[in-house]
Amino acid sequence: MMAISGGALAASGFLPSAIAAQVSSHASGDGVIKGGTLFANVTPEPAGLVAGINISSPAVVVSSSIFDGLVTYDKDYKPQPQLAESWEQSADGKSITFHLRKGVKWHDGHPFTSADVQWSILNVVKKTHPRGASNFAKVTAVETPDDHTVILRLTGAAPVLWSVLFGTETQIVPKHLYEGTNPLTNPWNVKPIGTGAFKFKEWVRGSHIVLERNEDYWDTGKPYLDRIIFKMLPDAGARSVALESNEIQFAANNPVAESDVARLAAEPNLVLDTEGWQVPAPIFFFDFNFRRKTFQDVRVRKAFAHAIDRKGLADIVWYGLANVAESCVPSFQKQFFKPGLPQHEFSPEKAEQLLDDAGLKRGPDGVRLRINHITEVSYGQVYLRAAEYMQQQLKHVGIEVELINLELAAMIRRVFGEYDFDTFSQWYSAYPDPQIGVTRRFWSKNIKPGTPSSNDSGYSNPEMDRIIEGIQQEGDVEKRQQYIWQMQELVQTDVASVNLLELKFFGFYSKKLQGLRKGPMLFYSTLADAWLEK
Repeated sequence: MMAISGGALAASGFLPSAIAAQVSSHASGDGVIKGGTLFANVTPEPAGLVAGINISSPAVVVSSSIFDGLVTYDKDYKPQPQLAESWEQSADGKSITFHLRKGVKWHDGHPFTSADVQWSILNVVKKTHPRGASNFAKVTAVETPDDHTVILRLTGAAPVLWSVLFGTETQIVPKHLYEGTNPLTNPWNVKPIGTGAFKFKEWVRGSHIVLERNEDYWDTGKPYLDRIIFKMLPDAGARSVALESNEIQFAANNPVAESDVARLAAEPNLVLDTEGWQVPAPIFFFDFNFRRKTFQDVRVRKAFAHAIDRKGLADIVWYGLANVAESCVPSFQKQFFKPGLPQHEFSPEKAEQLLDDAGLKRGPDGVRLRINHITEVSYGQVYLRAAEYMQQQLKHVGIEVELINLELAAMIRRVFGEYDFDTFSQWYSAYPDPQIGVTRRFWSKNIKPGTPSSNDSGYSNPEMDRIIEGIQQEGDVEKRQQYIWQMQELVQTDVASVNLLELKFFGFYSKKLQGLRKGPMLFYSTLADAWLEK
């Protein structure tokens, strides 16, 4: 495949006519080259472009350049000003006051005000976001004494809040376009109006998403690029070729097959980055549908845990780009991870005994149990290979598994909307605090039909709810950590889910791409500072 250019794309019909002509780049006094188009990849195609509503990693990759948050984070994950210029918290932790930046406009020209923040926190973050109800559990009111001041009223100190105030987690949407609607089905989710460095221009399904420079961006002089074109290349081999040929210069979400990583990492014009996902900290797990009577027996769940070789998954299926998960909390969260938890070692013999004890005897055909298993394959063939690997291992202990492989939108509808599945494997981002990305999997109040990345399994345990609500409410750091350790113990002993792997996500970008916000959130950050060398 030849290297791509604006002219070649226009001739091929890929670029819309309005942007077919490349805008010439020019260098500024500080060495930054302004102008030009960045060709990026997003895989799989997102279900929507407002990441705090259509929760998925590909939505975040695009949405982070369209929407700003109250704060952003530096490479040490410390909050820095964005839509909020400054803030202060009361000594008792019961109020946080944000002073909003003046002169910010939504992309349709409406002024951005405190009313947008208030409406979004109360109606989007707390009600529809799969992590929002937990993250903002201690927020009782959002006050707006004037257009540029927001005061959060809390029942007490909430340490988790300072980790979730970025734009795609605490999602701020335009009140004038969302008020009176269901945020989950609002038509602006697919043609978003944000406050960020780039404006939404076009989404051609199955082909590309175009973002254009926001000329009215509050950070004067930025962004440097004229536009970003996110291309959908569904084939991993085609994405490898596109990276090698410079057809795309920025690719997140594990864009190539794991078997291809070492070869591409040796390419002189490419950079492999494995740090840009440390804050999201993805955990791959195997869920049961607790609405099925079979899975209400802990012996059955333990049998599944013993039947799956997690080390084999990491080494064989993921080519070493994963570690065995010992907890629902990733080891990256060193201050929260509890070592020495009970583990379910790979033992088909123990699995067989547990299934016998649960009354699931082998039939004449050797089968004890027939189930289906949902796999979302849009993120890559590695998830299909993982499902096939687990299918083979479960067959050895008498469990016949029918694999149902779905694209992202179909998976969300079936698993999170209809709850029509027996078992399901997926990954969730854990984030820097378990209250953000871990507790949502096990809190009964997070069973939210139609909401992606929530409690799909229907797991409901009063003891777990007590622990999770302790995590949410406890302001004392040491006491809160005790609750977090209790949660990890209970997940392991009750086998609320089988925690399989800590995934080492990766991305590639061209060495000519400068100004990326390096650090543990690189692939979840705005491209406002990015520019291309000639």
